[in-house]
Amino acid sequence: MAYTNVNFKTKKALKQAVKDGEGITVFQPGLGDVPANGNIAIEGPHYPQPHTWYGMARMENGLIKSVR
Repeated sequence: MAYTNVNFKTKKALKQAVKDGEGITVFQPGLGDVPANGNIAIEGPHYPQPHTWYGMARMENGLIKSVR
């Protein structure tokens, strides 16, 4: 699972940021690189806070283009 570069507290906030055209990237601490294109699993908020949301993101050229 990957985290977004911004520590979103809710998936709704992430979806709004993507809709607004913000350039949201992702990272996987200790697990290597994230594919620049394709679908990935994401979660938040960041550790050590308990994860309260999970989703799938479609990546294009290293940026999130949609979230479900």
